[in-house]
Amino acid sequence: MQRTAGIDAMTAHDGAWDFIIVGGGATGLGCAIEAASRGYDTLLLEMSDFAKATSSRSTKLVHGGVRYLQQGNISLVLEALKERGLLQENAPHLVHNLAFVVPNYDWWEGPFYGIGMKVYDMLAGKQNFGRSQTLSREETLEHLPTIEPDGLRGGVVYYDGQFDDARLAVNMAQTFVEQGGIAVNYMKVTDLTKSSDGVVNGVEAECQETGETFTLKGRAVINATGIFTDSIRKMDDPDAQDTLRPSQGVHIVLDASFLEGDTAIMVPKTDDGRVLFAIPWLDRVVVGTTDTEVEAPDMEPRPQQEELDFLIEHAGRYLVKDPTEDDVLSAFAGIRPLVTNPGDPAGDTSEISREHVLHISNNGLVTISGGKWTTYRKMAEDTIDQAATLAGVEDRPSVTKHLHIHGWHEHAEQFDDLSPYGSDAPALQGLMRDRPALGERLHPNLPARKAQVVWAARHEMARSVEDVLARRTRSLLLDAQASIESAPETASLMADELGRDAAWEQDQVEAYRSLAEGYLPRTAAEATG
Repeated sequence: MQRTAGIDAMTAHDGAWDFIIVGGGATGLGCAIEAASRGYDTLLLEMSDFAKATSSRSTKLVHGGVRYLQQGNISLVLEALKERGLLQENAPHLVHNLAFVVPNYDWWEGPFYGIGMKVYDMLAGKQNFGRSQTLSREETLEHLPTIEPDGLRGGVVYYDGQFDDARLAVNMAQTFVEQGGIAVNYMKVTDLTKSSDGVVNGVEAECQETGETFTLKGRAVINATGIFTDSIRKMDDPDAQDTLRPSQGVHIVLDASFLEGDTAIMVPKTDDGRVLFAIPWLDRVVVGTTDTEVEAPDMEPRPQQEELDFLIEHAGRYLVKDPTEDDVLSAFAGIRPLVTNPGDPAGDTSEISREHVLHISNNGLVTISGGKWTTYRKMAEDTIDQAATLAGVEDRPSVTKHLHIHGWHEHAEQFDDLSPYGSDAPALQGLMRDRPALGERLHPNLPARKAQVVWAARHEMARSVEDVLARRTRSLLLDAQASIESAPETASLMADELGRDAAWEQDQVEAYRSLAEGYLPRTAAEATG
């Protein structure tokens, strides 16, 4: 999968595309796979990198949503549990079971959460990831050796899924191309085109690397831009009211010693009413999340000091080893694209439904918004069903329920730290055999190898040091400072692959340092005042 090949195919295309999809996050990539796998002529345009915004900043869970069960949203839980099972089936190299323990410190919590998790099991049915059970105090400590023992009465264990969000997005882009689609990142849609009668019939786009502009025609244009949904809607109708209420969620990443073992902690209700997770992930611990309403979407949101303080304090309540700000290896923020009625500011963002909303404007712009990573496939199926009718193309059934995602491998764990690459792992190993220096790690504190940089530039449309360290290898999230120290070597390897000069390398290192310093907790907090 190469960007130059995508641009060549895009410019050589004759006539209108069946679908032009704007946005390369979970929703846009899902729609692209859905359309291409049905045989539709499909183009996907992403203004930055795939999953650059919200889709790479999740809690790394493929789940039904225990909190939605608590809210009584049974239909969303049922849908998500079904999709959770399909996602594990279609991407087993990236999705796996994870045990969660709800620790009980009050007498009523055991029976209360025990009953709730049995309902969760029942709703999952045959696609259950494992049966929940009540744990004694001793059993809880066996699962969670580093949990706070004072006052602990026991716990409830249940099972959900875990994944690597950005790696899945990259594999989805590859799947889309394998299905016959054309994907181009760093191609920003700057306007919509319309027919003489005012119907949306294409887009204007600008290459973010060269400045070249393109006019592209499509029978239907699908707005799947997540937190930037309203900006595309206003290209269609400048008077359109905002439909999104952006809410920021922050996570902190700690060393694995804070949560020993392979079991996660789930706290059903924190001081602000949210669910709190402490999750083992890639030999680190991810703690999150917060829910803070923000004024406007931002491609690079920064954690606020009070959010960092909240997570550090709550982690300390449940862990024997109390973390401090100095223990935070990385702090990252993502903005949720929560959908509300236009112009309705009422209510707490934590209570807004995570169900997706599909809208077709009077001028024919298709907008899909809201939702969550776990349900991306169902969102895409619903969108293409409706968009196909609008585009006037032949009606074709969905085939994505059992469509394997690129990298599919039943026993990817045999590839150790290359397991997220699934079926691509042997080729990566071959690259390291041919060039042994590429088998070296980028940094002693990071798992990424130099071969992964070459692979990302050669096969995964990585165009910048950030693309590699933030999303292709997750180094930025695992240890922000170590990733900064890895930037020069990463830039050098990429320059060789992409034919860039020394000035490009220097610019890339400086740009990456500026970005990554915002993931260091002290710097991030200072940036927000």
